Amino acid sequence: MINDILFQIKYKFSQIFVNRKKETQLRLKESFGKLKDDNFDFESIEKYFRNKDNSKTYQTLSDKTCNDLDFDDLFMFLDRTTSKVGQQYLYNTLRTINLNEKQTTLNESLITELSDNADLRISLQKKIEKLKDKDAYHIATLFQEEHLKKPKWFFVIKLLSFASLISLILGFFNPLFFIVLLGVFCVNFVVHYWNKNNLAQYVNSIPQLLILNNVASHLFSNPLLKEINTNLSKSIKLIDAVKSSMSFFKLEAKLQGEFEIIVWLLFEIFKTMFLLEPLLLFGVLNRLNTKRDEIENVFKFVGHVDMLISIASLRNGLDTFCLPIINTTNEIKVKDVSHPLIIKCTTNSINISDKSVLLTGSNMSGKTSFIRAIGLNVITGLTINTCFAKSMSFPLLKVFSAIRISDDLMNDKSYYFEEVLTIKEMLKESQGENKNLFLLDELFKGTNTVERIAAGKSVLSALTKNNNKILVSTHDIELTDMLSNEYELYHFSETVNNKTVGFDYKLKEGKLKNRNAIRILEINDYPKDVVKEAFEISKELDKIYSVTNTTINKEI
Repeated sequence: MINDILFQIKYKFSQIFVNRKKETQLRLKESFGKLKDDNFDFESIEKYFRNKDNSKTYQTLSDKTCNDLDFDDLFMFLDRTTSKVGQQYLYNTLRTINLNEKQTTLNESLITELSDNADLRISLQKKIEKLKDKDAYHIATLFQEEHLKKPKWFFVIKLLSFASLISLILGFFNPLFFIVLLGVFCVNFVVHYWNKNNLAQYVNSIPQLLILNNVASHLFSNPLLKEINTNLSKSIKLIDAVKSSMSFFKLEAKLQGEFEIIVWLLFEIFKTMFLLEPLLLFGVLNRLNTKRDEIENVFKFVGHVDMLISIASLRNGLDTFCLPIINTTNEIKVKDVSHPLIIKCTTNSINISDKSVLLTGSNMSGKTSFIRAIGLNVITGLTINTCFAKSMSFPLLKVFSAIRISDDLMNDKSYYFEEVLTIKEMLKESQGENKNLFLLDELFKGTNTVERIAAGKSVLSALTKNNNKILVSTHDIELTDMLSNEYELYHFSETVNNKTVGFDYKLKEGKLKNRNAIRILEINDYPKDVVKEAFEISKELDKIYSVTNTTINKEI
């Protein structure tokens, strides 16, 4: 009878395990190619990137450029990682441009295998998923941040621990030593809870490091993945050498949520009596401090595998994508490119060779979205080897932007002054040896028309030197004539019919000829006298501009 009951219990547990395994398998299979349904804690996601030394990379994207290109939204679209480690690693990859042809070739072969072999992909994700807890965000602190130093009086902790042990042993021979033990315990109690703040800083990260090393060991056993880092086994073994000491922290973390309060209390008394927490904490930190490189190697390996699965998933969910061709001709050739964040985005094609690009067009016609689309595709092409286009070819570029500029009231800087500083940095970069892509929207719109046009022409001419490529939008038609020798002219236009305004979002050659701003006022029922006066003033200004512009062009 008892055997039957035990068999039934065992059978039910095995069924639960099998069902959970099937559910996990199905969930991971169905999620491939789809957006993540997750909250994005960017403060934690960015931590690895913020603390990492990326000085040797070709370029680290600035916060300014990322803000201009809606980088956080882009990341949420691109990110299909399974673990927090992979998420941090992917974020860092997207923020740093550093072309490595050998690594790219290896990545592509692995991505192809992960895309075609669902069983392999899911088996890897099951292992990597062990690092999906938010505590895994803290692993990077173990090799990026300074560890706690032992207090100068640390020897006292050792003496107190030894005193407790001796008092306990001697107490069985002379009960008076139990009184001594009680006194020492009271002192130890104070030291034990003094150390709680120190322990709190590592009670999450160290247990996650154990999981990370275990996951890396499983992943590294796959022959395909060993090519990512052939020497990783050395790092895994060196971290394993500290495993027994770190297991204490794993137990500490479990006791906080899984064991009964009585067990926790007994364990606390035992730790307090012998001051195990400070002794083990500073001992482990001292050993981990010598293994920073090994921890980072393991972190990067697991993150890299997770990132490759993420890229495979991203591509699987796209209707159109291509692998970029990195050329040496200083040309940007794009066919049917789209903005990854715009649903059902209208695609456009362009070849940028000797000249840069000056865009005209009304608001909402697509100018800025097109500029952002080119910038984002260059970034994703250089970082994850994926472009949202039918084909795309460009050289190794640094990307800079001046699109979304605002007043810095905290530092008493006006909009115009902020823009001046941003453009100054671009001019400095344009004079270097590297090839640059500059993305600008409505240059110097924070000042008056005459000086805006004059400064805009001068700056845009200067930026084109040294084989730099510029995509700039403007409402100042005057600039199209002044810069026609250095810039190819393109425009976006709208159609105004009766009471509607329609946009086709298609890039067209040449400068904008039809201006509909006043017409749009009219169809939106502005007072007739206001519209009439606006048309009359516009005609007068056109006459003045025509004469002035002819004179200026002759002088230039």
